[in-house]
Amino acid sequence: MMHPDTILEPVGDGYVQINPPYPPATQEEMDSFWDLPFTKLPHPRYKGKRIPAYDMIKFSVNTHRGCFGGCNFCTIAAHQGKFIQSRSEASILKEVKELNNLPDFAGNISDVGAPTANMYGMHGKNLELCDKCKRRSCLFPARCPNLDCDHTRLMELYKKIDSTKGIRHSYIGSGIRYDLFLTEDGFVDQSSKPYLKTLVLDHTSGRLKVAPEHTEDHVLQKMAKPTFKLFERLRKEFDKINRDAGTHVGLVPYFISSHPGCTLKDMECLANHPALKGIWMDQVQDFTPTPMTTSSVMFYSGIDPRDMKPVFVERDPERKMRQKSYFFKNSSKKSGKPLQGSKQKPNIAGGKTKPNKKK
Repeated sequence: MMHPDTILEPVGDGYVQINPPYPPATQEEMDSFWDLPFTKLPHPRYKGKRIPAYDMIKFSVNTHRGCFGGCNFCTIAAHQGKFIQSRSEASILKEVKELNNLPDFAGNISDVGAPTANMYGMHGKNLELCDKCKRRSCLFPARCPNLDCDHTRLMELYKKIDSTKGIRHSYIGSGIRYDLFLTEDGFVDQSSKPYLKTLVLDHTSGRLKVAPEHTEDHVLQKMAKPTFKLFERLRKEFDKINRDAGTHVGLVPYFISSHPGCTLKDMECLANHPALKGIWMDQVQDFTPTPMTTSSVMFYSGIDPRDMKPVFVERDPERKMRQKSYFFKNSSKKSGKPLQGSKQKPNIAGGKTKPNKKK
């Protein structure tokens, strides 16, 4: 919601007041934030110490803030906003150029992304409709017809980044929303197929991250996620791109067990779904309630606040562990080879081998 109200909730003899957030930042404001003279280095107190979290992001670039996905278990929209706030290409390219001044930078950008990497520059076609809109998600239960999800601007940004002096490769380490460029029957628009192809062949370092979260549609409905049929379509197109190019890029799906609405039977169906054959389940989690999410309300109340109907919730720790165990139940000890659901990782050294562009 562009203009949320102030919320007052009685508590004891007083009340809690929740003030509305600031309006979404403009492009000029976003640039003013990111153009400040950050060193992109850890605090001096950590000198000589390795920080694993820093290793992941030290050669990454943020392109925007916010997410209009509206997943029920996610707090990103609560603290970054539903509306996308993008930096200008000039600001991003300035930061890319300055990466060359960092110690140990070898020309490889680990991530050109954000909460959802492929939402850069996206907004409503008619902003007056967005100004009045009260939907929590622009993608669920179906993609908003007013949403402009053209990926052309993003692909042009990738080209400009790759042509910057000193840059050898730019990768997308953040997750993507494939329902922005795929339907059950094919691609959304003319930019969709070229985007997926360049994403897989030019900007994926070994494995592409996506988040179907579950296979069963009634569970996905509680998550506010699209049908799993879209992932099946993604895998079909993904495998075709690999096959035609002779590459071996991997696909990494994120999944959640024990989400409200999910039963042990649902996890059994997930583990045996044919679309997941050959995929290694190493990006999985058991649902944990977090503040400010619809899923947490379901977990604690046993009610879906969207329709006030009861919803099954697995709270028993042992049974929750049984649900999670289905992610790994198909590993093979006899053959020594990882199968569907194995904890072992595939022997993938990286994506397509490419010559160094610049030195």
